[in-house]
Amino acid sequence: MRKKSFSKISFLLLATLFLWIKTYIVYKTSFDIKIENFTQEFILFINPLSFLLLLFGFGLFLKEKNRNRYIFGASIFVTVLLLANMVFYRFFNDFLTIPVLFQTSNMGDLGSSITNLFLPTDILMFVDIVILYWLLRKPAFRTLSVLTKKEKSAYFLLVASVFFFNLGLAEAERPQLLTRSFDREMLVKNISVFNFHIYDAVLQSKTSAQRALADSDSLTEIENYVNANRKEPQEDLFGIAKDRNVILLSLESLQSFVINEQLNGEEITPFLNDLINESYYFENFYHQTGQGKTSDSEFLVDNSLYPLGRGAVFFTNSNNEYTATPEILKEHGYYSSIFHANNKSFWNRDLMYQAFGYDRFFDVNDYVVTEENSIGWGLKDIDFFEQSVQHMDELPQPFYTRLITLTNHFPFELGEEDRLIDEFDSNSKTLNQYIPTVRYMDESVKRFFEELKKTDVYENSIIILYGDHYGISENHNVAMEKFLGKEITPFESIQLQRVPFIVHIPGVTDKEPQTFTKVAGQIDIRPTIMSLLGIDASDQIQFGTDVFSEDKLSFTVLRDGSFITENNIYTKGFCYDKETGEPTDQSVCEPYMEKAKQELNYSDEVIYGDLLRFYGDNATEVDETKAAESKVE
Repeated sequence: MRKKSFSKISFLLLATLFLWIKTYIVYKTSFDIKIENFTQEFILFINPLSFLLLLFGFGLFLKEKNRNRYIFGASIFVTVLLLANMVFYRFFNDFLTIPVLFQTSNMGDLGSSITNLFLPTDILMFVDIVILYWLLRKPAFRTLSVLTKKEKSAYFLLVASVFFFNLGLAEAERPQLLTRSFDREMLVKNISVFNFHIYDAVLQSKTSAQRALADSDSLTEIENYVNANRKEPQEDLFGIAKDRNVILLSLESLQSFVINEQLNGEEITPFLNDLINESYYFENFYHQTGQGKTSDSEFLVDNSLYPLGRGAVFFTNSNNEYTATPEILKEHGYYSSIFHANNKSFWNRDLMYQAFGYDRFFDVNDYVVTEENSIGWGLKDIDFFEQSVQHMDELPQPFYTRLITLTNHFPFELGEEDRLIDEFDSNSKTLNQYIPTVRYMDESVKRFFEELKKTDVYENSIIILYGDHYGISENHNVAMEKFLGKEITPFESIQLQRVPFIVHIPGVTDKEPQTFTKVAGQIDIRPTIMSLLGIDASDQIQFGTDVFSEDKLSFTVLRDGSFITENNIYTKGFCYDKETGEPTDQSVCEPYMEKAKQELNYSDEVIYGDLLRFYGDNATEVDETKAAESKVE
């Protein structure tokens, strides 16, 4: 393009330059994007350019008087989008997706969690907007020259050249880049946060069509895979808890790094440490949640399917057919319930619990909630457990129930009267406050056991405790390095995804407690429960394995595609040796790469295609519905 042509679009070029520089600054200061070489840094630097030129280029088709106004408005829109990703990343260490944007019904309940994520420096994001507004009022930018068709063609040819140059470099650096939809950091690093959102929109339209195109044949390959990977239960434990109540404690944001750890000579989790010595404990157990966090862990536990890589199943697929744990246990005489002192519609729980077959949801309206017994997200855990036990004592037995805690939730607020341990001293307010709320939650679990033992429920139950997801994201690595006394590498980041998994069977585990080192994850909880209850669930579509099975593969895959085996960890394109924590030969991890990818893809197909409607009793109902519709026609 000639110099004269550039002068016609000077406002456009200035807006592009401002946003280009701003985006790169955000990349380097707000996102933890791993750069391994100069080529990756160069790709990161240029990747916003093609999108910005294209977006602003649409203004060239508008009348001259509206062109710069459009560019100004588009600059505001892109800035807000960039800021939204920054704020979301600060806690979730992830990027926004379209399904997440549909979860707006949660916003009213997020309260202080969101306000704590905004920083005063965020106002600097709008400095360029102020400059553009000032320029827009200048006479030099009010009188615009018309671009010829040749000049417009040359402009968009330049845009296309920049885009394909960027994509070519990215594909050379990371082959099959666009097949890795679950690796959002990789996509943002290579095609820009803006082009990622376009790609995400394409995926959304694709997944929306999957259900309409799915049929029973779509399930055959998945069924064969699941059947081929079934493992036999351990004989001496199969049915050891037959006909007992099943009580699951979903412990909010609890990670394993605090277990058996001290601060200033005081145990952070004294009760859980003691309970482990009376239980079966898995020290290499990982959460596998995605953007749905607690709701994802619930989905994993009740269905033994992986959560989605984008958004939360509780929102995107609440109308699906499921064969969840409550539905299976109902056939064996079990009553099922959920205890959670929050609004029933939060995370769409009222609809999903109904889809899972739960008989009763004890929500916030079933609790006495006052200003004195509440903080942060609502009812304090001690009060929650005490009131829940009263409800639980009246349930028909045997029952299957889950209690979901609240107090140990970001931003980890706690009153002075409930502080049982000092805060940690670091540059992270989040980590500092996390320690006292974890200690408080530990005390609340102790109270729960004390209250439960006063009823006849305790001796006739199996109690399973697990952390639902991480509480401290990678954004606090500097503080975590101080706490742990070691560098947080990608290897250590995966190890920090370990969460406690404790199986307590009164009269059994307290006599012969045991700590297991085998690798497992939340997807294994349902098969484990079924095995302990002596229920054969081999006819179910599930990707987990009974953790006590001697044949269980010591392997688990995380939602971002990382996976852990007995000796290695694979994450962000590198294979690590667990003994040294250092990168090792990639060939060691290769045998598991296809399995990890295959399981995630198969599970996604089940959910997006609503394939369980074609399976078992659900298939019979589908056939009957079709037959009835045919008669009407």
